[in-house]
Amino acid sequence: MMKYTKENFIFLLCGIIIYIVDIGVDFWVASKYFYKGQYTWAILIISFRCLSSLITQIFSYQWFKNDCEDSDPEKLRWIFLVHFFHCGIFIRYWFALKYGCQAAFKQNSNGDVSETDHPNFIQKQAIDILADINMLRIFKTFLETTPQLFVQIYVLMEHKNHNFYQYAAIIMSFCGISFSTVDYQVSLRKSLPDKERFRVLSKLVYLFYKLLTITSWILSISLVTLLSARSSVILLILLWSCGFAWTLKQHTTFCKSKEMEFLYRTIIGIVLLFTFFNIKGRKTKVPVSIYYVTHTLVTVGILLVYWFWKPSVVKEIHFTIVGILTILCLVLGIVFLVVYYRFFHPTCYCKQRTCFDEVDRGAGDNVEIGRFQNFIMQ
Repeated sequence: MMKYTKENFIFLLCGIIIYIVDIGVDFWVASKYFYKGQYTWAILIISFRCLSSLITQIFSYQWFKNDCEDSDPEKLRWIFLVHFFHCGIFIRYWFALKYGCQAAFKQNSNGDVSETDHPNFIQKQAIDILADINMLRIFKTFLETTPQLFVQIYVLMEHKNHNFYQYAAIIMSFCGISFSTVDYQVSLRKSLPDKERFRVLSKLVYLFYKLLTITSWILSISLVTLLSARSSVILLILLWSCGFAWTLKQHTTFCKSKEMEFLYRTIIGIVLLFTFFNIKGRKTKVPVSIYYVTHTLVTVGILLVYWFWKPSVVKEIHFTIVGILTILCLVLGIVFLVVYYRFFHPTCYCKQRTCFDEVDRGAGDNVEIGRFQNFIMQ
């Protein structure tokens, strides 16, 4: 049976704090760039923030709309207004805190209780709401946090004068990536009740696999950008096109409307620029192998281009350090990837018809499978 724990509630609180602090750091860093006349970096930081916020509000509102089809239209208009002012995520955090607190700290089922007050129903509500939030945070991570990390690393490599706010932005980016990737995987595990719990060691292995491979790739793209900004744009567009084409080939059905599904596939193409993302819940041995072999070849190719085309640059200390870090992160990331998929990855997915039998028992016969479970088990 799925279970929402006190640990999940603590992680939720940490996620809220990081989310709020991240907003403040973004505007702080952007203001510093504006103050110093570095308008390009300031505009990029704000643009990434606005884009990720817009996308998350669109998906959040659409999910509320799907869940409230039979509800009061006035309530739906109020929800739209909140999302219009980019505060929709805070509604979700409020419900997550409400149901999470009940599920983690008030789990007595003695006496007669209504269907909506049944502990199993509360548990499922808490897990489904948290899953929605984590999916939105994945969008935010790869539409805002990861690109911002790329910008900050590029600025550090391009300019010799470093400032505290740049390091603060990098630290917050790493924190954001860490929490969102681990929380997403936790939600995935909880959406597959037959799987064993995602324990501390599993989380660490998964975290290092993601962070190291993403860091290696960001350093590689930063090197390409130093060499030629146009080349990096062309490379990213080419890789996004491949990722987008793969999502089309998978025939995803995550959204109810064709327009939202197209937007979803477009975003997943961006996510695939930075890390592998399982969009159908199927076996991923071949796709993930192709994905990281491609990234490895591109990374090695970038370093070789520097070595033979720009030998003068190779002598610089920053290139030596960046090159070593790129290769080291890539190798260690692949090692953690192999360890994760060999020992910690869920290999069997339960069927939609049976995976919630235990949850449904005693909580009514019409408990719907959440959108996240539908997504991952297709």
